[in-house]
Amino acid sequence: MKFRIQRETLLKPLQAVIGVVERRQTLPVLSNILVQAQDNQITLTSTDLEVELLATFEVDVAENGMITIPARKLVDICRTLPDESMLDIQLKGEKIALKSGKSRFTLSTLDASEFPQIDEIHSIQRFQIQERELKHLIEKTHFSMAQQDVRYYLNGLMFELNADSLRTVATDGHRLAMSQHKMKIDSDDSPQVIVPRKGIQELNRLLEDSDKMVSVMISNNHIRVEMDNLRFTSKLIDGKFPDYKRVIPSDCDKLINLDLETIKKALVRTSILSNEKYRGVRLIFDTNLLRIQAHNPEQEEAEDELPIDYDGPTIEIGFNVNYILDALGAIDTEQVIFALTDANSSCLIYSDDNQDCQYVIMPMRL
Repeated sequence: MKFRIQRETLLKPLQAVIGVVERRQTLPVLSNILVQAQDNQITLTSTDLEVELLATFEVDVAENGMITIPARKLVDICRTLPDESMLDIQLKGEKIALKSGKSRFTLSTLDASEFPQIDEIHSIQRFQIQERELKHLIEKTHFSMAQQDVRYYLNGLMFELNADSLRTVATDGHRLAMSQHKMKIDSDDSPQVIVPRKGIQELNRLLEDSDKMVSVMISNNHIRVEMDNLRFTSKLIDGKFPDYKRVIPSDCDKLINLDLETIKKALVRTSILSNEKYRGVRLIFDTNLLRIQAHNPEQEEAEDELPIDYDGPTIEIGFNVNYILDALGAIDTEQVIFALTDANSSCLIYSDDNQDCQYVIMPMRL
């Protein structure tokens, strides 16, 4: 294997695929990146056995070949070289030699045959979607995924393919986030797949705010997203996602319209004196007034008041303030609706002009 390449041409795809490479691996080859040089094309592949990232780009290849190279060391070398420098890469025996200007590096390698690769997947569902729309669906919901929950099916983001929309849903059992994008999908029975947390984090990092189309393929065990010169593949979580529609309240009769920035700042101020562990705040909805209260074990207290348009019965309800702030942070309109039933029921939060994104937060005892 032998080729010559400009630093920037190699660094960008390297940084794209490096995300799944863990610093400490049970298998040494998983710390490496698979480099394939063939027919004037370089392919870089990384994997952690759950997620695989593959980047391709064109470059003049002097000698075809395939080898695995220590990923972090290769990235760090490229990152620290001068801008626009040229890099000569050549396989010499069991070592890879890198030369740029007066700099010389020799790295150990592992045979390409040791590198695990995902078998070719046979898609059951396939569709195309704008890159920014897929990123939007993930960003509006991913923060509600559970972390290392024993209910393993909560440790990921659920994609639901409907005939007229693509929907993403995440829940950790205390809150739920749902977002949908209207589009035509050739689907009859609304299949659901759960993409694990790490896969979602990597996919969100790779997607850009672009109107380019990306291709999504779903099989029984995998999801694959193909972007420009980049391919993301992740295993799916084998489990049944909870019936999220039962969790979203449909009978809220108290709809309170709030200014997004005003409520957000008041919650942030009040939460400074909330219990650091439980992060609880009390919301008291009274006639034309919302009071926000917090206290902590040090006997410190905070209270804030906001004028609101409300003339129903007094409702006093406690929430984890972080859950509310996460939901408000995902809404990008000036006004937001808090939909309530009573002090013991969940709160539904959504934008005043669009219900494509909905957030459900369970109350907590304070």
